[in-house]
Amino acid sequence: MRTHPIDESKLATKWDVIVIGGGINGSAIARDAAMRGLKVLVLEKEDISSGTSAWSTRLIHGGLRYLEYFEFYLVRESLAERERLLRTAPHLVKPLGMAFPFYKQNRRPPWMIRMGMILYDVLSFDKSLDHHHILSPKQVLEQVGELNPEGLSGAAMYYDCQVDYAERLSVENILSAQEQGAIFLNYAKVTRFILDGNRVSGVEFQDLLDGKTYTVSADLVINVGGPWVDEVLKGVGKPLKRLIGGTKGSHLIVPVFPGAPKIAVYFEARADGRPMFVIPWTGRILIGTTDLPYHGDLDHVVIDDNEINYLMSEANGIFPSARITLDQVLYTYSGIRPLPYVGDKKTAAITRRHIIHDHSPEVEGLISIIGGKLTTFRNLAEQCVDLIGKKLNRELKPCITKKIHLPGAGEGNFKGFRDQFIAKSGFEKDIAEHLTDIYGVRAEKILALTQKEPKLKERLQPGDPTIAAEVVFAFQEEHAETIQDVLLRRCMGAYNNQAGLDILEPAVQVAGDYLGWDKARKEQEVQGYRTYIQRYRPKLLRQP
Repeated sequence: MRTHPIDESKLATKWDVIVIGGGINGSAIARDAAMRGLKVLVLEKEDISSGTSAWSTRLIHGGLRYLEYFEFYLVRESLAERERLLRTAPHLVKPLGMAFPFYKQNRRPPWMIRMGMILYDVLSFDKSLDHHHILSPKQVLEQVGELNPEGLSGAAMYYDCQVDYAERLSVENILSAQEQGAIFLNYAKVTRFILDGNRVSGVEFQDLLDGKTYTVSADLVINVGGPWVDEVLKGVGKPLKRLIGGTKGSHLIVPVFPGAPKIAVYFEARADGRPMFVIPWTGRILIGTTDLPYHGDLDHVVIDDNEINYLMSEANGIFPSARITLDQVLYTYSGIRPLPYVGDKKTAAITRRHIIHDHSPEVEGLISIIGGKLTTFRNLAEQCVDLIGKKLNRELKPCITKKIHLPGAGEGNFKGFRDQFIAKSGFEKDIAEHLTDIYGVRAEKILALTQKEPKLKERLQPGDPTIAAEVVFAFQEEHAETIQDVLLRRCMGAYNNQAGLDILEPAVQVAGDYLGWDKARKEQEVQGYRTYIQRYRPKLLRQP
C-alpha cells in the first residue's frame, strides 16, 4: 500500500510534459520546466535517484581527462556548472583538493599533465577555487598522503568539488519542481506509450505498489530513463534504433587506512592506464572506478571479483601502506553509465556529452536523453526545456536555475546558518553536522519535529548520527514509500560502515510506529532491504 495515495483527479489533466525518470537529469528537467510555467508530471519506476545518479564517483568536476579527447566545450560547460553549484547547493557541493601524481611509468608525461592543468585553469577563468600548482615529492608526502615513492617526481595540485550524497541533488530538484506545481510519482512504471498515428499523446503506467494501471495524456513525453532509455522505448510498439551503449562503473568503500590521502588522488592505473581515484569520503575512502561494456540485467548490477581485485590492486599500488584486502572492504556499489551506443568503440573514448534526441519525424512528441554527467544536469535541463518550448510552440518564462538555490541551500549565508545550527539546535555536534550536510537549512524542519515529539531526537543506533525524526521526515516531506527509500536516498544511513544494516530494524520500528505498519509489513521491509543491499556486497552479509 502507498503511503502517498495517487490522486486520480489530478492525473486527469492534460500535461504539457511527462518526464519519465526521477534521476538527476529527469528531476532537473522537471524543475526547470515547472519553473518556466509548464504543467509537469514525473513518473519513476523505482525511486528518486535509484539508478545511475546514485552510483557515480560523487564528484562535481570539469572533466580534466576530456581535454585528451579535445572536448573543450564539455570541460568549459562542466567547470561553469561546477561554479554555479557551489553557489546554489553549498550544503551538498563542496570544494575538494585533488592531486595528480607524476610517475615515471605514467603514459602521460609531466609536461602533458601541466599543459592540461594550464588549459583547465584557462577554461575555468571565472572560478572561485584556487588555480593549480606543482608539488615536489616531499610536498606530496606531506600534503597528500603516503603515495608510493617509487618513480614519483611530484604532482599537480588542483581543485574540483565533491557531492557526498549525490542522491540528495535529485531529491531537492524534485522538491523544488513540486513547489512549482509539478507532480512526482515513484514506483510508477511506464509500460507503453499512447499513440495517435505516429504522435505520442500520453503514456500508460502501472503503480508497482498497488498494482493499478493508469493512463495519462500530454503534449510531450521526455524519456530520461538513463540506462533504461531503450527499455522504455519498447513501449512505443515498433522498432527504434538503439540509443544506449552503457558501460559499468564500480567502486569500493574501505575504512581510512594508514597513510590514506588527505585529499583526492587522481592517477593512472598501472594495469591499463585508465584514470582512477582514491578519495576521502564521509570519513571513509572511496576507490573507483571501472569502465566496462555491460550487457547484463540493468535492474541488478553487481561488482564482480575481477573488478574488486583490480580496484584493490591499483589502490594498494599507489598507497603501499594500505594493504587493502577483501575483508577490509565495507561495501561496494556499481552502476551503468547511459552513454551513447557506438558499437565496438573503446569505452574511454565514448563522449560524455549529453544528447537530446528528438524522435521526430519517426515518432512525434517524444524526446529521449542520452548520456549526461552529474555535473552538468542543470545545463542539460535548460537545453531540454528550451527545445520543449519550441516543440510546443510556446513562449516560456526565462530559465532561472542558474541563480535560484536548491531548497536546502536557503537564500543567505549557508555557512553562517550551519555554524549557528550546530551551536544552538541542542543536537549533539555530530548529529547537527549530519543534518545540515544532508538537509541544509531544511534541518530546521527536523528540529521542529523533535521539539514536537522529543522521542524522535533519539539516535537509531549508538554512535550513528541518524535520528528517528529523519525516518518520519522522509515519509512526511520527501516522498519515501519504503525503508529502502529512507536509508539509501533520504537520510543516507545506508552509507555508514555497515551499509545501514545496523540501523535497519530501528528505522523500520520508527516507520512502523508512525505509519501503523503491522508485523508482516515490518518483516517485509526488513527483508526487502536486506535483499536489495546484497548487490552492494556488504561486509556484514558476506560468508565468513
